[in-house]
Amino acid sequence: MSADPRAVDLLLPAAREVRVDAPPPPPRAGRSGGPARAGLFLAGALVLAASVAAGTRIGSADVGWTDLGRALGARLGLGTEPLPPLLDSLVWDLRLPRVLMAALVGASLAVCGTVLQAVTRNALADPYLLGVSSGASAGAVAVAVLPLSGLGAQTLGITGGALVGALLSFGLLLVLLRRTGLDSVRIVLTGVVVGQLFTALTSLVLMASADADTTRALTHWLLGSMAPARWDAVAVCAVVTPLGLAAAWLCANALDGLAFGADTAASLGIGVRRTRMLLLVMTAVLTSVAVATVGAIGFVGLIVPHGVRLLAGPLHRVLLPHAALAGAVFLVWTDALARAAFAPREIPVGVITALLGVPLFLLVLRRRGEL
Repeated sequence: MSADPRAVDLLLPAAREVRVDAPPPPPRAGRSGGPARAGLFLAGALVLAASVAAGTRIGSADVGWTDLGRALGARLGLGTEPLPPLLDSLVWDLRLPRVLMAALVGASLAVCGTVLQAVTRNALADPYLLGVSSGASAGAVAVAVLPLSGLGAQTLGITGGALVGALLSFGLLLVLLRRTGLDSVRIVLTGVVVGQLFTALTSLVLMASADADTTRALTHWLLGSMAPARWDAVAVCAVVTPLGLAAAWLCANALDGLAFGADTAASLGIGVRRTRMLLLVMTAVLTSVAVATVGAIGFVGLIVPHGVRLLAGPLHRVLLPHAALAGAVFLVWTDALARAAFAPREIPVGVITALLGVPLFLLVLRRRGEL
């Protein structure tokens, strides 16, 4: 039986789009797929728990496993002998909130990168694609050089300024895309323009208003550092990060469709515009909270999703939770390296992630035939 020429004409453009632009269709999981993925997730959770414990020990002042066990036991009321006050403060006030913050921020950035790569159909997308990081940095710097930052609530002021700057940059992005829509290429180009605008504003404010000491401190913060992490900031991230992951996971089927293009997603009954807007807002919120807390940390959202896809596959219902675990483990160990490599001097985490991310970025370009 010969095919209807009109049906072939209708299907041929879609077939070309899926074959050329879209990633290959996700493989169907067999009967052992569920247990295998559950085992992989459990292994990732155990690695994360071990990484948090090991990361709490690492630093300019080493904390032994016995001391760590005593600190945990005393705080949990297990009857163990408490540590000396100085060592207990080192574990609970400095190390543990810092390591937990690294895990939460790493999970947030990895999830944001996974979502953006599907929404924009761009394998090189990461959470800083929207210019939100640059907006957050500009807001934080603007608050830091004003007289308000000299009050006792300096940390709260910088965090609030970063959040306002992130929302302003995202609002500008939406205004610029209002007429053209959320097209993949336009999102990328407009995000780059918005990011460059707020980066220029940050430099202008620093050059015009900040003194040498303030400039040095803000430059260190802009490079990304877990040193300012405290329990109140950890609590905020512990609320926002799971909510963002849950929102992305509920949109997993839509992300699978969007990875094949807006037309394919619409043919599957997905509200493309509404879903894209929801996911972009979620990404902006997660990124702004991360930047407001620990500064700008790049490449986590770029390199982690690509590595996880090799193990967990392209289905976003499976990919998202595994990416969150991998991002958390990655940033915990990156922060540990930043503390220990040149102790007692500390390297900004963003420098370490850039040194690791640039060669992997070039590897992605080479695999895509663009280098």
